[in-house]
Amino acid sequence: MSITSLLGGVFKSRQTHIEAYTHNSEEIQRRVMTHLVQQGQRTQYGKTWGMNNVRTYEDFANRMPVTTYEELKEPIDRMRHGEADVLWPGVVKWFAKSSGTTNDKSKFIPVSTDGLKNIHYKGGKDAVALYLRNNPKSKLFDGRSLILGGSHSPNYNVANSIVGDLSAILIENINPLANLVRVPKKSIALMPDFEAKREAIARQTLHANITNISGVPSWMLSVLVRVLELSGKNTLAEVWPGLEVFFHGGIAFGPYREQYHHLVGSSQMQYMETYNASEGFFGLQDSPNDESMLLMLDYDVFYEFIPMDEFGRDNATIVPLWGVVPGQNYAMVISTSCGLWRYIIGDTVMFTSTQPYKFKITGRTKYFINAFGEELIMDNAEQGLAYACKTTGAEVLEYTAAPVFMDAEAKCRHQWLIEFSRQPSSLDAFAKALDQRLQQLNSDYEAKRHKDITLQQLEVVVARPNLFNDWLKSKGKLGGQHKVPRLGNSRKNIDELLQMN
Repeated sequence: MSITSLLGGVFKSRQTHIEAYTHNSEEIQRRVMTHLVQQGQRTQYGKTWGMNNVRTYEDFANRMPVTTYEELKEPIDRMRHGEADVLWPGVVKWFAKSSGTTNDKSKFIPVSTDGLKNIHYKGGKDAVALYLRNNPKSKLFDGRSLILGGSHSPNYNVANSIVGDLSAILIENINPLANLVRVPKKSIALMPDFEAKREAIARQTLHANITNISGVPSWMLSVLVRVLELSGKNTLAEVWPGLEVFFHGGIAFGPYREQYHHLVGSSQMQYMETYNASEGFFGLQDSPNDESMLLMLDYDVFYEFIPMDEFGRDNATIVPLWGVVPGQNYAMVISTSCGLWRYIIGDTVMFTSTQPYKFKITGRTKYFINAFGEELIMDNAEQGLAYACKTTGAEVLEYTAAPVFMDAEAKCRHQWLIEFSRQPSSLDAFAKALDQRLQQLNSDYEAKRHKDITLQQLEVVVARPNLFNDWLKSKGKLGGQHKVPRLGNSRKNIDELLQMN
């Protein structure tokens, strides 16, 4: 009998709890809100906003302000200096470093002990529980897990706190028993230099029995390519015959799917999306036949949503989970046991089902193109690229897009800078296919493209190999959870990249 079959029973009760999401979602979420409020009453923030008078969701919504990082920066800075009971009871030691705001290079998201246990690690365990439910013959625990992480360091300007990538914080605090089944060893996993780390990981895992891999698709791909180079094999199935699943997240998997199919070389390989951000663990793909993710309801996360057609307005509508409707694009608002209260996370989602609540990530509140009223979101971009790749036989490695407001001929268009791992048979055919699919997906884009009056056909510029990695490296953001900004109304990023191209 395999080790996996022996350990499988540990996850049975959790699988039953998750099945209850279908019928008890509102009750579960109301209990989460009550728990968070009871803890919040003990904090300075809770006392400031009268959290001791919150009894119902309506009380919560009427008393507590919706926040962004700018609103919480001052109390978070106090937490980083070791002050207790600010946004969450006790002292918070760990802070996940993520991309910055308009005013700051970086954000420092508090990661409390409660948040680690009841959000992040709970999500990791549930990923395994759902995977084993769907794959009863799995041998997941009969080999090793290759888990990519970032790095962390003491915050030298602030005593008593440590900052770093969320993945590094999770590795540093993980149950020691988990280190018996994961690779690489911690000293390698937390190396700050990604290029040196990539080489060390590839060499350490080359002859290991890897059954599962976890990480951001772009950075994992870089490691796996190096493994193949060192092995001299054609596919990962030859290097690691027991490899069966990739738990991926951080960026959309669509542009990388075909590359992984070719790289792995096994029709039995499973791919499971996870939604684990610096701010919390929110969703899991619970079915291999449905790309939507299940919203995880009984963690220390209370959810609210702002319709994107009202986002940014004064007095915008905000609804709890039981107020959402499928097909509507929402900005997600969270309250968590890490001390984030009614916090706009910056991601946008669309629900595909409400029994249970299942959704797709559609983009970022700040990553879209709306220079001409076209409102192009990342979900449109990912679907458009997938169609263009399928049509022309191309494979996309990285990309970014921005508007060209007016060129020398007074023409306006979208400009896409794309690094291909496999060039399309015809770049012009790729651009036309992408443009046509975007019109099919987005009526506003279609209207602006009508007769080329407002927008001309998009332009595709081919990026040289490693352009995006070189750009990230120039900014000290190579590896970890760093991502290329996909869409933007500003040309700052794309102009920097074009200069390097």
